[in-house]
Amino acid sequence: MPKILLVEDNEMNRDMLSRRLQRKGFEVVVAIDGGEGVAMSVSEKPDLILMDMSLPVLDGWEATRRIKADDGTNGIPVLALTAHAMPGDRDKAIEAGCNDYDTKPIDLKRLLGKIKKLLGADDGDSDA
Repeated sequence: MPKILLVEDNEMNRDMLSRRLQRKGFEVVVAIDGGEGVAMSVSEKPDLILMDMSLPVLDGWEATRRIKADDGTNGIPVLALTAHAMPGDRDKAIEAGCNDYDTKPIDLKRLLGKIKKLLGADDGDSDA
């Protein structure tokens, strides 16, 4: 069962998304700010990180930079989640080290497609 670290400060978004992902067969661990997200990327060793970009303590941009700068966590795919769907935000997320980008409100089908794509190299589906 793939483990996802959800870094999200909004309780309603966090609860809704973690429940929906668990129903889809993922193990979900939660961090409520960027600093906790960086620490949990080391302690939990998730298969994927869903990173809100607007976070307290450390924003998602800086948290992602720190995760990608650490030899122990730089291989973990990070998918940026943001309500800021402005031109250039996707490029900014990729520059910070994110592997992909999605906008809020969450479209679960689209998000699951991106998650599966990022986990694809590790889930054995390529043998089908």
